[in-house]
Amino acid sequence: MHSSKIENNVKEKKQRHQDWKVIKNLLPYIKAYKARIIFTLICLVLAKMANLGVPIMLKNIVDAMSITSTPKALLVVPVSLIVAYGLLRLSASLFSELRELIFSKVTEQAVRQVGLQVFNHLHALSLRFHLSRQTGGMTRDIERGTRGIQSLISYSLYSIIPTLIELAMVLGYLLFAYDVRFVLVTFIALICYVVFTVVVTEWRTNFRREMNSLDSQANQSAVDTLINFETVKYFGNEQFESARYDVSLKKYAHAVIKSQKSLAFLNFGQQIIIVFGLVCILGLASQGVAKQEMTIGDLVLVNVLMIQLYIPLNFLGVLYREMKQSLTDIDRMFSLLETDQEISDLPNATALQIKSPKIGPHVCFKDVSFYYEKNRGILNHVSFEILPGQTTAVVGHSGAGKSTLGRLIFRFYDVQSGAIYLDDQDIKTVKQAGLRQAIGIVPQDTVLFNDTIGFNIAYGKPGASQSAIEAAAQSAQIHDFISSLPNGYNTNVGERGLKLSGGEKQRVAIARTLLKNPSLLVFDEATSALDSETERSIQKELNELAKNRTTLIIAHRLSTITHAHQILVMEAGSIIERGTHESLLKDGQRYAEMWRVQQSQIHSLVL
Repeated sequence: MHSSKIENNVKEKKQRHQDWKVIKNLLPYIKAYKARIIFTLICLVLAKMANLGVPIMLKNIVDAMSITSTPKALLVVPVSLIVAYGLLRLSASLFSELRELIFSKVTEQAVRQVGLQVFNHLHALSLRFHLSRQTGGMTRDIERGTRGIQSLISYSLYSIIPTLIELAMVLGYLLFAYDVRFVLVTFIALICYVVFTVVVTEWRTNFRREMNSLDSQANQSAVDTLINFETVKYFGNEQFESARYDVSLKKYAHAVIKSQKSLAFLNFGQQIIIVFGLVCILGLASQGVAKQEMTIGDLVLVNVLMIQLYIPLNFLGVLYREMKQSLTDIDRMFSLLETDQEISDLPNATALQIKSPKIGPHVCFKDVSFYYEKNRGILNHVSFEILPGQTTAVVGHSGAGKSTLGRLIFRFYDVQSGAIYLDDQDIKTVKQAGLRQAIGIVPQDTVLFNDTIGFNIAYGKPGASQSAIEAAAQSAQIHDFISSLPNGYNTNVGERGLKLSGGEKQRVAIARTLLKNPSLLVFDEATSALDSETERSIQKELNELAKNRTTLIIAHRLSTITHAHQILVMEAGSIIERGTHESLLKDGQRYAEMWRVQQSQIHSLVL
């Protein structure tokens, strides 16, 4: 029991530290608008002064009605006080609206800047990070974080700070105009209210965290299922997915019910404290009236002041909980910003210089070793060169490390030892933007944006003219197909391009790469998923695209790389053979065996 209490205290201290850290991280985005902040605070104070003046003016109206006896005086005095009362209420509303109007730009700019920074940082993170995170949960964290900034600023500026200012004013007025007992009762009631609210809300926070966690799980499950819609259909697992989703929803509903019960307890406890404070204050005021030390107007004033003060405090539990939750949500988003990029430019990184952009760079893998996980090596001291304007193909069984070569040259990962050079420049020492601009990749699995065909082709060179887009499509042998569609280049391709066939998607990928016009081409098993006829058609386009360019082909079907200037045969992360198609066949080793197997498969299919 004692150790559990210590653990909870440690957790609370850690959480408080995190909360202050979040506020510290958020301040720079707000402090840029100092003038607006100062003007907002002035409006806030003026609004609260007018708000305090409203019940004071009401007291004067009641007293004037009680004291004045002549009809003419009754007509003049209350009318003037009533007009003043109306002006004060109008002023309170005016300054409150001005406060929100002036500060809204600060809030929205802070949200925009933080959201944009997180978005850019996520794009800068390594492939390893994105493969290990669930997109549905991550996007939910960002959504909650940006909404949390709005909530935190809104609750602080429009509820907490105004309430504190109003509390100070009310206590000051009570001390100035009445007995110190009024101040003591009000202060004690408020302290009890705040302590009770904070303690119970802290207890309730665990339920809220559980709700959010289960909400994220349910969302991740739903997103994964919808992304893999075809797989669900292939196996007829709609009911299975529905049952999985329902389990998450049931857990979430159970957590919501627990949270609602604790909220009822909080609300009722708050009302007990409020009622107790009001009864004590009204008791003191009634005694004052009975002793003729206070007027009926004073009794009305004290009652209105207390109700006016307790109305915002009535939501203190909700505000405190939401602010704590906002801080937690913002912290989760800021933790994404603190994630190490893993692959980043060196401080002295230079721009990549390609000696002959039209032909392509000289590529050199020098004694490269690499692993994704320490206990499982992928590449072992791999060395080879690709001369400018020439084609090198890499073949081997699955898991040999072929596709890893393309990922490393694109710097999705950094090698553990050795180095990769483009025109004698270590790719670790050059800027990533220039490196990736110089490389064009046509992958095996082409994933398209859920947008138009024109947009997906233009993605190779944002801002390209329509004529350039169409020229790239013509080179990729897809222009005629696009033109035959009712909406032409404005045809939507659907989620991940599912409205197009495999061959059509592949041609879009080729057109996109053509438009990019890179110096170095990487074909990562670009045709292995296609049928033979489509493969032959696209292979011609790929060969044309690779002509007189430095090209790396990662291949499964050997018939597609017979023209290569150099063929590398890989096994278990090492190069076991290298040479041309003819020389490797003559050697009669692994490549020749793979060739015989594939040729026999082709003959058996023909028969």
